[in-house]
Amino acid sequence: MIRILLAEDQVLVRGALAALLNMESDMQVVAEVGRGDEVVAAARAQAVDIALLDIEMPGEDGFAAAARLREGFPSCRILFLTTFGKPGYLKRALAKGAQGFITKDGPAEQLAVAIRRVLHGERVIDPRVAISALSDGESPLTPRERDVLAAAARGETIARISETLSLSPGTVRNYLSIAIQKLGAGNRIQAGRIAEERGWL
Repeated sequence: MIRILLAEDQVLVRGALAALLNMESDMQVVAEVGRGDEVVAAARAQAVDIALLDIEMPGEDGFAAAARLREGFPSCRILFLTTFGKPGYLKRALAKGAQGFITKDGPAEQLAVAIRRVLHGERVIDPRVAISALSDGESPLTPRERDVLAAAARGETIARISETLSLSPGTVRNYLSIAIQKLGAGNRIQAGRIAEERGWL
């Protein structure tokens, strides 16, 4: 029996997924969490074989949860199941140790097949996201430029970003200017939108 952990903050979605998977003769959802920071403890407590992770969750996001799961419970396989099929998200998921990345808008039977394939050592990636990832290429932003642009995209002021990231206001403006140029945007709002759409933030 494949022991599954579901990490999904939307209760109705989580319940529907659990019901769907429990109908499979070889699968059982043994743990359900609604926060990213609950993943590792639940996975260990229930000795799960695979964790299905959403990306955006309270506590910590799926990427952080995957990294901690990989470190704290390495025998557990990781499959991202997300609404956000962004190319940058795929690359970040794989970098955090995920063996699979599929979107929630795929056919229901695809999920059970993906779980079995991942447990057999295969890598399972939604083909549409993979094609987009290849065409979009790598993020041109450095980690610091990404942090500054992400804060600006959230509407934070230069002063607030400066204080939060321990940078001078001039340095913050320089990072934003470079990020805008790299993304071919007209301003920081447009740059933030471009980076967000590609999953680079």
